[in-house]
Formats: sequence, C-alpha cells, structure tokens
Amino acid sequence: MNISDAIPPATGASGSDRTGTATRTLLLVDDDAPLLNRLARAMERRGFEVRIADTVAAGIAAAQASPPDYAVVDLRLADGSGHDVVAALRAVRADTRIVMLTGYGAIATAVAAVKAGAVDYLPKPADADSIEAALMAGDDSLPPPPELPMSAERVRWEHIQRVYEQCERNVSETARRLRMHRRTLQRILAKHAPRG
Repeated sequence: MNISDAIPPATGASGSDRTGTATRTLLLVDDDAPLLNRLARAMERRGFEVRIADTVAAGIAAAQASPPDYAVVDLRLADGSGHDVVAALRAVRADTRIVMLTGYGAIATAVAAVKAGAVDYLPKPADADSIEAALMAGDDSLPPPPELPMSAERVRWEHIQRVYEQCERNVSETARRLRMHRRTLQRILAKHAPRG
C-alpha cells in the first residue's frame, strides 16, 4: 500500500479556515513514515482535513489534484527537493500557507524555500503545536519565539553552513568569505552541529 493512501482524509472536520470554508485542508509531505503518520493524526485532532504524500512526485500530484489551504513540506525527500512541491503548490494556489520542515545544517536552503513561497520554516523534529502556530500566524505577525532558541554556538554553526552552501560547498571560497583559515573551517565542517 502506498503511504499516500495510508491515512484517508478526515471526515466531518470542524472549524473554519481563513477563507471561511467549513474545513481546513492540509497536505503533509515527508518521507519519514512514522513522523508523517504521527503528525497526520495530531493535525486531524486539531481540525484539519489531512492528506499525506511521501515523495516529491506524490506531493505534486496531490497539490494539483486538490490544492490545499495549508501544506507542511519536508525539505529533503528521497526523490528530490521539497522546493519542487512548494513551486507546484504556488502554481496551483497562490494563497496556500506553506511551512517547510528542515533538518540540521539546511537553514540556507530553508531560507531559499521561504523566498520561493513558504511562509516559515521549522527545524525537525517539529511538534504539531509549533506547526499549527506557524500555519495559523497572520501574514503581518511572526510565530511566537521558540521555548528553547538556538545557542550562540549553534547560530554560528548554522551561519557557516549557510555560507558554505551559498559557495556551492567550496571550502576555499567559504573560508575566504568568512575570513577564516581553511583548516579551521575544515575542522568545523567535519564536526556535528552543536546541541541546542
């Protein structure tokens, strides 16, 4: 059975979305099956009519078949980039509110996703409360600050990763732009992300 068929849309969802309709449709796209199913159930409990997809192709097909009010898209999927799903959603429905989920070290790519049409991005693993807050935040307001924001060391690491990605993963060019010794940069890149 395809994971896209694993959870049928919820019936009788209550509440109203920002367009005034009776249901709030939500497309979830992630290739982590346990996370996808857990998140789908949690969002259904919050009144969303949920559809799921586990690939870029399935996400694009679901978006085109029935453009949702909201979408949560993982940045990195087994068959490609979540950017392609964001672009497809924007092409069929400009007002879909999209939140991008990103793993560690992918902040630069997530920023690019926001520029492409996502309203926000959240680091994985993100809980249902954080996702709902990001989806429902008004266009002129930011979601509430995180309970545990990144440490200064983590912010520095993310900044280095961003410049590294922007330099197309060229260590010498990244070191030059950061005014850092090349070997120092290589040591930083070889380490795991700092906690917190």
